[in-house]
Amino acid sequence: MTQQTTPAATPPGQHERIDDLSCRSFQGALELVGRRWTGAILLAGLRGARRFGEYRTMVGGGISDRLLAQRLKELEAEGLIERTVIPSTPVQIRYALTGEGRELMSVLQPLVAWSLRRSSDNPAHT
Repeated sequence: MTQQTTPAATPPGQHERIDDLSCRSFQGALELVGRRWTGAILLAGLRGARRFGEYRTMVGGGISDRLLAQRLKELEAEGLIERTVIPSTPVQIRYALTGEGRELMSVLQPLVAWSLRRSSDNPAHT
């Protein structure tokens, strides 16, 4: 049987710099998913939204078409959502989570569950 060890706590005054690469990339990821409506848009994609109107409906009231379009473009630029144009009459545009987007959502699912447990709308939360 092998014994697993956990790293010892860093002694005071000897912390790694918080501006190292791991902290900067982590902070960047938090800022990306923390932008207004981004989490809801990603969750809508995970739950099956494909067309712009489906995203608008699933995200709910309060988001303008302009802001939804902007966030979808940002997520596409980040490689989390792919946009596909279907040549038909009228032209259809579909959005879907990429592999990176699905991977991100698998990481965020525990946060979704945690937030539901803490929600004031949840009768079990006191």
